[in-house]
Amino acid sequence: MPEHKKITKEDLGRIEREFQATLKSYKSMLMVCTGTGCVSAKSFDVHHELKKAITERSLDKDYLVVQTGCNGFCAVGPIVVIQPEGTFYKTVKKKDVEDIIDQHLLGGKKVEKLLFKDPVSGEIQEKMSDIGFFNKQELIALRNKGVIDPEDIDHYISVGGYKALAKILEMKDPEGVIKAVKASGIRGRGGGGFPAGVKWESAVQASQKQNFPPYIVCNADEGDPGAFMDRSIIETDPHSVIEGMLIGAYATGGKEGYIYIRKEYPLAMTRLQKAIAQARDYGLLGENIMNSGFSFDIHIHRGAGAFVCGESTALMASMSGQVGEPRAKYIHNVESGYRGKPTILNNVETWANIPIILQKGAEWFASIGTGDVSENPWNGSSGTKVFSLVGDIRNTGLVEVPMGITLKEIIYDIGGGIPKGREFKAVQTGGPSGGCIPASLLDMKVDFDSLTQAGSMMGSGGMIVMDEKTCMVDVARYFVDFLIDESCGKCTPCREGLYILSKTLQRICNGEGKESDLDFLEEVSDTLSEGSLCQLGGTAANPVMSTLKYFKEEYIEHIKEKKCRAGICKALITYSITDACTGCMICARKCPVDAVSGEAKKLHKIDTDKCIKCGICSEVCPVDAVEVN
Repeated sequence: MPEHKKITKEDLGRIEREFQATLKSYKSMLMVCTGTGCVSAKSFDVHHELKKAITERSLDKDYLVVQTGCNGFCAVGPIVVIQPEGTFYKTVKKKDVEDIIDQHLLGGKKVEKLLFKDPVSGEIQEKMSDIGFFNKQELIALRNKGVIDPEDIDHYISVGGYKALAKILEMKDPEGVIKAVKASGIRGRGGGGFPAGVKWESAVQASQKQNFPPYIVCNADEGDPGAFMDRSIIETDPHSVIEGMLIGAYATGGKEGYIYIRKEYPLAMTRLQKAIAQARDYGLLGENIMNSGFSFDIHIHRGAGAFVCGESTALMASMSGQVGEPRAKYIHNVESGYRGKPTILNNVETWANIPIILQKGAEWFASIGTGDVSENPWNGSSGTKVFSLVGDIRNTGLVEVPMGITLKEIIYDIGGGIPKGREFKAVQTGGPSGGCIPASLLDMKVDFDSLTQAGSMMGSGGMIVMDEKTCMVDVARYFVDFLIDESCGKCTPCREGLYILSKTLQRICNGEGKESDLDFLEEVSDTLSEGSLCQLGGTAANPVMSTLKYFKEEYIEHIKEKKCRAGICKALITYSITDACTGCMICARKCPVDAVSGEAKKLHKIDTDKCIKCGICSEVCPVDAVEVN
């Protein structure tokens, strides 16, 4: 396709057919994951080595090497999947390239050392379809993960990309698009859970009153600890986000769009810039798109990494060149957002869902999930949700599951359960302002309303799993301290309330707490929730309130017994070595302060006066002879 040619609906079909025909001419395709997780484990080197070896051996007519975005199973990267057969190779290194070519491609025999072995059953699982991590996932926002090259627009078109845009431009019914989005019931995936169709409808009304087209903005400012959903979607399928924004712009009369993305996402930024440039070259961004009379373009706005700028009004202020601080919500962004004009703000995952909703229909999307959203999108949670599954769990990574799946299914069936033979204790959902959900609620359905009722929230999709070695008082302290650093300080309840919560929790962790502190924590938390200007402060007390609700006995132990059952709070623990010690000397060699003494093959001892309670001795002991009291 020549550059700067305005392509038509027929061109899309032709590109799709030609590209698919080209792919079918190869015996196999080697799909190399180049999402950030795998890239950090040197998957770019694997990709380069595979291409080099295939070319040097004159095999490039039979085998195609493709870089893909995030495959999802981050725990076992770098990942190479041989398609169309689906053979899944994990932890692939440059030195493994020759084995893949000689044994698998040319010899027809799987490279057994690279195959996935189930950590529980020990069974070797050759194909992606055999692996539990993938089995219960349902891909909508991540529908193209591991399938396409995110840096090639033709790859996206070959799997139906931009067909939804062509469809709505041909129908010439902007109101019908908004009705379809409303009927799908999709609620914003950025944390607020506000129905997207209702937001779009409100923006149109405000736009008509002000006689100014709404700005279309994508929130890619993802700052939650352990969260990487939006980053991965952009790295994996940037054109799905662009197409979603185009559809939103056409439906609401938007002419100008922005993607607000944090500076810490260099790979996502690179792929986004390439995707926007390619879309412009094809005439899919700019003037008179597909000869329809519709014009729209997208610009990138880089954020400096302030967590509070993920909040909608703070993001608007930051984009407008002001200090990134929230404002009171009596004036909404749909009425006065960017530059004081009507603005539609949705996050990356929400925009990525829009094309497939218009392509497959609102009823199809609404049929997935919980509740009946056909009449009212607030009546349930339709579609799927992308989560970053991290923490004390075997299978860490990026997952997409239907709304209504249980926590137990995510943690055990997809996540593979808790490693090291330990017990599940809690899962924190919704980012640092989310709550901690206990084992007694493992059968709870995961949707917007259920999580809120449990004292947590959906948030943008972070899910941190914790085992029995986690101190819940310390967890609450950690997230409160994170929010102190990230609070803009504009309003008193958030600025002072978080500081007071932190000091109180720190006292309890140090064994200096009082019984009256428990009522005091609840009182301050209520003030935070009721009096804060924005939802950062309004939900900031969730870690405290949820741990008090479900793990109050741990607070009481810290206060009354001066005990931390998880062995985390340094002021309340001592390290000692039991008779199980074999005298291997590893702990003595690793101790940074020489607090461990003893001879080889004899019982060791820890000098408690020297010990700094760093926990290294416990981590390195091969026989679990270090005891935390």
